[in-house]
Amino acid sequence: MSILTVKNLSHGFGDRGIFQDVSFRLLKGEHIGLIGANGEGKSSFMNIVTGKLQPDEGEIQWAKNVRVGYLDQHTHLNKGDSIRDVLKGAFQYLLDLEKEMNEICDKMGIASEDELVILMEDMGTIQDTLTNNDFYTIDGKVEEVAKGLGLSDIGLEKDVDDLSGGQRTKVLLAKLLLEKPDILLLDEPTNFLDEEHITWLKRFLQEYENAFILISHDIPFLNSVVNLIYHMENQELNRYVGDYDEFQKIYAVKKQQLEAAYKKQQQEIGDLKDFVARNKARVATRNMAMSRQKKLDKMEKIELPQDKPKPEFRFKKGKTSGKLIFEANNLVIGYDEPLTKPLNLRMERGEKIAIMGANGLGKTTLLRSIIGEIKPVKGTVHQGDNLEIGYFEQETKESNYNTCIDEMWKEFPSYSQHEVRGALAKCGLTTKHIESKMVVLSGGENAKVRLCKLLNRETNVLILDEPTNHLDVDAKEELKRALKDYKGSLILISHEPEFYREVTNTVWNCEDWTTKIV
Repeated sequence: MSILTVKNLSHGFGDRGIFQDVSFRLLKGEHIGLIGANGEGKSSFMNIVTGKLQPDEGEIQWAKNVRVGYLDQHTHLNKGDSIRDVLKGAFQYLLDLEKEMNEICDKMGIASEDELVILMEDMGTIQDTLTNNDFYTIDGKVEEVAKGLGLSDIGLEKDVDDLSGGQRTKVLLAKLLLEKPDILLLDEPTNFLDEEHITWLKRFLQEYENAFILISHDIPFLNSVVNLIYHMENQELNRYVGDYDEFQKIYAVKKQQLEAAYKKQQQEIGDLKDFVARNKARVATRNMAMSRQKKLDKMEKIELPQDKPKPEFRFKKGKTSGKLIFEANNLVIGYDEPLTKPLNLRMERGEKIAIMGANGLGKTTLLRSIIGEIKPVKGTVHQGDNLEIGYFEQETKESNYNTCIDEMWKEFPSYSQHEVRGALAKCGLTTKHIESKMVVLSGGENAKVRLCKLLNRETNVLILDEPTNHLDVDAKEELKRALKDYKGSLILISHEPEFYREVTNTVWNCEDWTTKIV
């Protein structure tokens, strides 16, 4: 059964095309991975099918009574509501049905025999819906999902207005999973989850009986939960059966076949043009030349997809730092309350440290305390000599209406336009991306611009907070290579073992020093 039908979808931003005449059908129970390079339109696709964005052309048809659940990180949460209030709100439609069922019971006392039959049927339908959607175990379901995603550690009575961006996303994801919609639309749900909760979400999606479309650049996670791949490239959407690894094999074969057919056709076109040029002027062979020209004119030309620019990351090494990078003595980090026990930490030149552990335990707070952005609750942090620190924040907090060029010029006013464009192009951004405003770029494109600023600054210490969030597979692999080659010191927050294990030589687990229950 088709739950979503898309016909002849076309869309773009200015002269930058996203989709061109795309059509497909989504069937009940399909587990789909939606993949493609940064900027190919994956998030735009989600916004179009959910009605948040109107396409330039095409038709979007949902089956009747289909409940769609979309993880939208911009959803409004009301100040004063607790996490528990928000999660129980996932069952609001069931609470409304219970109210309707109670009203039916009231009507039964005064209904005629014919009306009673109809009321009994309606009541039976509602009763089945309540039972099938776990209405009578709401509290247990809330506790189970909250625990699985680490919200129990935060406290279910905590006001949602006091949550960090990552914690807020967890709440929205938990509510969405509790709603059990007919189709889940998940846009990079693992970005704010730690390893333990990614494992829990993986099991949940493996057992999920309904359909979902998942955008993710976490390939091991993607492979473990999907059975279909939709690949977005060059304004097309193509369907592949299997996981990401299977897609790669089939895609490579198709690419080779297309290239071989292109070469063969180009040879034929060359031969035909040569024949026409040599024979069109001669009376004896003019008809044959015209026949060849007609064949050329009617030929459906094979076009090879335009290669996307591959990112090239090379961090500029500054002057050599002193032997000590930083030393923390009896350091207690936090804001209104302590997040850690007293810490005695030391980092020396050349060390590459990964910080891992559950969200909300103070990883970002530790970084900001080390570089002096926030004051510790207790204790001291002493920085070494001659430090040139490059800091990559996890996310920007407000909309940025600068173009990419202006954003770079703000940091490097001495650069010529040619140098700015060249630097951005090396990070995998096309001319159209470079001339666009930051606010209309995808999360991955934004991250590449922010990385570009860091790459063009001389540093001897890099402090990176979740740098792989939103980056596509090619960019992530190139960043891994660049960090392995980097001659300075590194502190890296990451939830992806496949990434940080190859880059760092020391791992600090913040769960070892937190004051919270883990």
